[in-house]
Amino acid sequence: MPDLLIELFSEEIPARMQTRAAADLKERLTNGLVDAGLTYGGAAAFSTPRRLALAVQDVLAQSPTVKEERKGPRVDAPEKAIEGFLRGAGVSRGDLEVRDEKKGQVYYASITKPGRPAAAIIADVLDDVIRNFPWPKSMRWGNGALRWVRPLHSILCILTDDAGEVSVVDLDVDGLKAGDTTEGHRFMGEGRFAVTSFEDYAAKLKRNKVVLDAGERAAHIWQDATNQAFANGLEVVEDKGLLAEVAGLVEWPVVLMGTIDEAFLSLPSEVLKTSMREHQKFFSVRNPKTQRIERFVTVANVETADQGATILAGNSRVLSARLADAVFFWENDLRIAKAGMGEWIAKLENVTFERRLGSQAERINRIAALAKELAPAVGADPDVAEQAAKVCKADLSSEMVYEFPELQGLMGRYYAIEAGLSEDVAMACEEHYSPLGPSDEVPTRLVSVTVALADKLDLLTGFWAIDEKPTGSKDPFALRRAALGVIRLVLENGLRLPLDRFLDSQLLKHKIALHRAKASSGDIDTLEEVLDEIADHGVFGAALHAVIDRRTKGEAAPDTSEGSVLRTVGDALPDLSTDLLAFFHDRLKVYLRDRGVRHDVIDACLTLGRGDDLSLIVARATALSDALKTDDGENLVQGFKRANNILTQAEEKDGVEYSYGADVKFSETDEERALFGALDAVEGQITTAIEAEDFAAAMAAMATLRTPIDAFFEAVQINTDNEVIRRNRLNLLSRIRQICGQAADLARIEG
Repeated sequence: MPDLLIELFSEEIPARMQTRAAADLKERLTNGLVDAGLTYGGAAAFSTPRRLALAVQDVLAQSPTVKEERKGPRVDAPEKAIEGFLRGAGVSRGDLEVRDEKKGQVYYASITKPGRPAAAIIADVLDDVIRNFPWPKSMRWGNGALRWVRPLHSILCILTDDAGEVSVVDLDVDGLKAGDTTEGHRFMGEGRFAVTSFEDYAAKLKRNKVVLDAGERAAHIWQDATNQAFANGLEVVEDKGLLAEVAGLVEWPVVLMGTIDEAFLSLPSEVLKTSMREHQKFFSVRNPKTQRIERFVTVANVETADQGATILAGNSRVLSARLADAVFFWENDLRIAKAGMGEWIAKLENVTFERRLGSQAERINRIAALAKELAPAVGADPDVAEQAAKVCKADLSSEMVYEFPELQGLMGRYYAIEAGLSEDVAMACEEHYSPLGPSDEVPTRLVSVTVALADKLDLLTGFWAIDEKPTGSKDPFALRRAALGVIRLVLENGLRLPLDRFLDSQLLKHKIALHRAKASSGDIDTLEEVLDEIADHGVFGAALHAVIDRRTKGEAAPDTSEGSVLRTVGDALPDLSTDLLAFFHDRLKVYLRDRGVRHDVIDACLTLGRGDDLSLIVARATALSDALKTDDGENLVQGFKRANNILTQAEEKDGVEYSYGADVKFSETDEERALFGALDAVEGQITTAIEAEDFAAAMAAMATLRTPIDAFFEAVQINTDNEVIRRNRLNLLSRIRQICGQAADLARIEG
């Protein structure tokens, strides 16, 4: 069976598109071959800055002949219907077969589709792949209609049979005729050359200074860079993303190491690294003893007679210009930071966070107030948490963060230190954005945790207040990520945080702010109209009216500040954050599912109340999940469901609730009496364990009921003719439901 080799040779393909493009070429080409009846043994795709290549092994020489039987219209059908069937089937009237069926005689056509040579199929499929390739961006050039990411220069497409005979696939795409030649490196190659197989192709490319495999290029870059650094007592800062990008920028990687001017080494290492990475695609090289970045590694695409000296000199000049800008930003920023960062904070009053949610300065004030409220629950100092929240986003106004937005937070730490603030405040400036994703580290410093929670809770409540919730796959404000961040901050720091209280309080602040904005814009004229606007929130509005009334009558508490009013209203509020809390529960299910806890297990624990205490939910769910992995636990659930179903049906039929009155004196069997004894023995154990929040012990005690419950159902008929015995047994089932229900709602467990 022949092997297929394809190369699409063009101007430089952007590095970020190469890997995806190689995968798309492989998927679309091989799918097209299979759909046309050509199977193959294996396929591998490759990419360099100037080419996409695909090698397909053991392709069928031609597609198989296919026979198909097609049912047509009845013999007495209208002539036009029969003619349409003949055209569709590609046969004549004489080729039809008449068969007797229940509803009369029917025409059948036997259609034979002969196999096609592989070359013809490949030409059709590749033509379609090229014309409809899914580039994120593409272009036309010259007078042609063909679109490609960059001008496409040549197409190599050959089939090599087992004897080594090569045939070029007859293909012409808008004047680009397929051939058996390609070319190597733009500067160091020796011109075009013919190839006979993939092995010949890869070997000749390497002789012409092209490494075809991107993985091989990346491995060479990393190995050479680390060797050069090691020889100088240094180490390369690992950056897998940059390594993949640089491997897509060169066909023949030449690794060069340069030095950074001493004048720039005072810059924070993160600034050096970011500037070199973003602007120059340089790797940072640090001194492991001092952790200072002292050199850089660049990767050239050409070998030179001076071993890269000229290239390094040019790169160093460009780098110096870039770093001079960074030094200018840094020095200007330090001047403002040392003055307390007030200038930056003031600028945030003119930066809109979201049209309806106000400016960044207003948001910072909300976060600061919330951080002070949260601090006692987290264990942080309230005043320090408030101070950290007030400066945590000041660096957004700095010149360095304006130039490098990815350094926000990190630069805030440096500036807070320069401002003479405490280490806790400085670290909170950097860490309050975390965690940004499921693999990002979670802060553990109490002040950082407090400010991070305040930041995320304000974000969520704000967008909930203006009804901008995630829908389907759309989440433009990253609210799912924020909720997951709250969950991880709470769980991974072992916090017992009453979320309801803080969600209600923050939602209230947002709602009042929104209505004040309406009042100030003239949409609402008076305080009474503001209150009327708010009153549609039920008890929320009534509570606010009550507070205002007390204040106007001179009956206010000693603290009549707005914060006190809000807290008073918050205390009177019912649960206004149910929908947002349900959103947290959905995110919690995703978080726990990845840790082996089923969603129905979480639902079984949520029904017991205190759903705003995420740590409590997880403790219950983990204990129940572990119990269900044992035979006793699984069988207990089945026994519970049986008891619950019988009891529910009896209560519906009789119109009464069997919830008390089970008495052992009415027992007729040993199994019945044994169940009474078992329930008496574990009820107190379960209650005590749950009060101590030792849910593993509660589940273990509950699992001991498995055997007596099973024996009871084996020996006893519940719905006996003796009504006294029947009621007693139903009340006994109610005890099972009540005792087991202390730990979890087992009725919600699936299966």
